Amino acid sequence: MHAITIPEPGGPEALVWAEVPDPEPGEGEVLVDVAASAVNRADVLQRQGFYDPPPGASPYPGLECAGRISAVGPGVSGWSVGDAVCALLGGGGYAEKVVVPSGQLLPVPEGVDVTQAAGLPEVTCTVWSNVFMVAHLRPGETLLVHGGSSGIGTMAIQLAKSVGARVAVTAGTPQKLQRCAELGADVLINYREQDFVEELRAATDGAGADVILDNMGAKYLERNIKALAVNGRLAVIGMQGGAKGELNLGALLAKRGAVTATSLRARPPAEKAAIVAAVREHVWPLLSDGRVRPVIDSTVPMREAARAHRTLDGSTHIGKILLTTAG
Repeated sequence: MHAITIPEPGGPEALVWAEVPDPEPGEGEVLVDVAASAVNRADVLQRQGFYDPPPGASPYPGLECAGRISAVGPGVSGWSVGDAVCALLGGGGYAEKVVVPSGQLLPVPEGVDVTQAAGLPEVTCTVWSNVFMVAHLRPGETLLVHGGSSGIGTMAIQLAKSVGARVAVTAGTPQKLQRCAELGADVLINYREQDFVEELRAATDGAGADVILDNMGAKYLERNIKALAVNGRLAVIGMQGGAKGELNLGALLAKRGAVTATSLRARPPAEKAAIVAAVREHVWPLLSDGRVRPVIDSTVPMREAARAHRTLDGSTHIGKILLTTAG
């Protein structure tokens, strides 16, 4: 088979389409013939040499994929050769074939084609695990999503609205904010021109956000605490703005707030399987009836993954960038 390899860390040109050995499924695993994968920030970090795959995972980038099962390993039940699936991966999505633990498989939702399904596992599992399983967003509460036009952001808007929450977003251009509004966002904040703390307070009569989903980390930490409502919960899922920040515990105590930070890729298989099962129960019905949809920016041949990474690096996209093995 062929896969995107990284002989030496670096820029997008470091991604090399090369022939590699076919993987074989082991106990509790299936082999998936990949139709498509999707580009995530973690792939960029791996390309740059900053984010190695967890032990035992494929060395190739790619945290999600969609395709059809072509082989089933020992001890697998409930899945058969030929099933159309999408999957949460520890790595290996940028390839023509990938081995997946059966607990990390999801059926392709009704009404979603197999290519688009490649953009679902990482965002749905990230949003559901952080916003709902950890931060416990409830109907009537306010969610602030940083990077509202990203793959994560566009899914967070839709899922929060589906449970009756109010959604505020930050984004860097009017076009991105407009797309967020079309998905249901109620409060639109241009972070290049507006202070999100002030704008959020104005929109909530001074209350702030009950839950904040943050991809920036250190850069936003102090202002996120200011933006929290009393009993608010800050869920940190990225460090695009740095890894080390100063936390004012007095301010957090005054808010009776909570700060959590999670990573999905490094979780043990049992935890990933539990998240996948929750997503299948709660999110998949919303996809099947059309209330939630993947937001796709563009589709690029997998052999041209460098081009997709340049788009991601430029932050001009809205939603997910997909890589297809066809063509």
